[in-house]
Amino acid sequence: MTIEEFRLPDVGEGVAEGELVSWLVAPGDRVEEDQPVAEVETDKALVEVPSSYDGVVEELFVEEGDIVPVGDVIISFRVGEEDGTPADAGADGAEPTDAGADDAEPTDAGADGAEPTDAGADDADPTDSAPAADGSDEPGSPSGRTFAPPSVRRLARELGVDLAAVDGSGPGGRIAERDVREHADSGSPADDGDGEDAAIGPKPVDIGSGDRTSAVSRRDSAAGTDATTASGSGASPERAGRDRTLATPATRKLASDLGVDLDDVPTDETREGEAFVAAEHVQAYAEASARPDAEAAPPAGEAEPGVETEPTPADPATDAPTSTATTASIDADADDGTADGSGATIPYRGVRRTIGKRMAQSKFTAPHVTHHDTAEVDALVSARERLKPRAAEEETKLTYLPFVMKAVLAGLREYPILNSELREEAEEILLKGEYHFGVAVATDSGLMVPVVEDVDEKGLFELAAEVSDLASRARDRSLAPAELRGSTFTLTNFGAVGGEYATPIINYPETAVLGLGAIEKRPVVRESEDGAEVVPASTLPLSLSIDHRVVDGAVAAEFANVVMDHLEEPLLLLNE
Repeated sequence: MTIEEFRLPDVGEGVAEGELVSWLVAPGDRVEEDQPVAEVETDKALVEVPSSYDGVVEELFVEEGDIVPVGDVIISFRVGEEDGTPADAGADGAEPTDAGADDAEPTDAGADGAEPTDAGADDADPTDSAPAADGSDEPGSPSGRTFAPPSVRRLARELGVDLAAVDGSGPGGRIAERDVREHADSGSPADDGDGEDAAIGPKPVDIGSGDRTSAVSRRDSAAGTDATTASGSGASPERAGRDRTLATPATRKLASDLGVDLDDVPTDETREGEAFVAAEHVQAYAEASARPDAEAAPPAGEAEPGVETEPTPADPATDAPTSTATTASIDADADDGTADGSGATIPYRGVRRTIGKRMAQSKFTAPHVTHHDTAEVDALVSARERLKPRAAEEETKLTYLPFVMKAVLAGLREYPILNSELREEAEEILLKGEYHFGVAVATDSGLMVPVVEDVDEKGLFELAAEVSDLASRARDRSLAPAELRGSTFTLTNFGAVGGEYATPIINYPETAVLGLGAIEKRPVVRESEDGAEVVPASTLPLSLSIDHRVVDGAVAAEFANVVMDHLEEPLLLLNE
């Protein structure tokens, strides 16, 4: 047996440190290679840090909420306790660890951990997903092992799927995201998916990807009745007294806030053969323990029914920078930053700090001018309604955003100066030859802008599916850093919260950003043989911000006219 120290790997380009948001393991837990052990937030994304060992957690060196420099030791493992060799001993091209070697040489452990941190990208193609340089997903791997990338393991936990029961479709039986979803669909009647659609009526119409309620929240909501029944018995709760318990980070935080030991919480649920505790179990246990007849009441006085146990993202795919929320470790009295209590603070770091720096850089570097206009989109509304059933047959939810993306593409082709970048040092303007659109997504951690690449090469349904996927993974923080880079033009939708016009800030060093208001029935004036008349019409407000060093106001107006022409007559989009 040897003690192997694991150092925080480089979890993204140019990242020097990260905040350890939550531990997913505890001392004494047995972990498998590639199993996520911690969640770390950098100024780019929230990533799961996977173990590069099979072993037992010996010690955690960092507290949740600590800022950790890349390369610092965060955890140690007892390796080779059963078979006498660490997990990498048989890996192809890896150097076996000498059981008698000096424990003071842990550097390679941190390097090994750096490879699989690109968790968000594993969802795209299971054949491209591979564990970190170990080849362990080959058929010759030891029996009983479950091979799945961190993002798939996280999805399985959210959907309540036991990976041991899933047949993997990848090489050597490796489990992909679609395998987990198919297993959940076939074996979980409660998981009815996201079939709901955005209503068009008096409320603003969603231009983005639509509301997506997480599977964890749906499961927790469905189980609420059972939790209530369990908590209503009036008897002192029986302590389970386990040595190991699986739970989501949000559930672990709730348990910590309520003073509940997760190992004591009774549960019949299991994940990968281990006991699994959900938020409602913790809530019920805390409430039962707080009763007068309980043996020991944990500090559950704060445990009100409204305690937030798991974020339920209901924002549409796109949102304005002015409407973003912030995820942070907040003082007890601070809540969402609106508390009246004196002295409440919200840490300014991670994604929030990065957003602030980039907004300031853009606003104080590029002289912004915003052009406002309104498109009449009755024909667009009708076209979308006709196409929605066909999209549903392909299991795609068709929103307005793909139509807008194609209309913007037409405008950029005619006015390529808006798809450019000013290189001040070289004193030149680079006209981009590709069309990669950033789509602003409001998340609990702030505004994220995942990138839809090659918009000119994709159809409406393909764009709709990709935007929906990117928005969903932006909210659960499973995007890869590479998916947040490389945009040439950005779209943001403040209409999702009922806005009409705004002055969006350019995603620097881009040259322009288009803001979308809410599609609503508004009065418009139309000319006829009988004269002018005021009639109701579906309209879409547009707010186009430009870098005035590069784009003239007249060019911005002409670009907006092309966009509106294609939105008002959707048949023109067939050319794009």
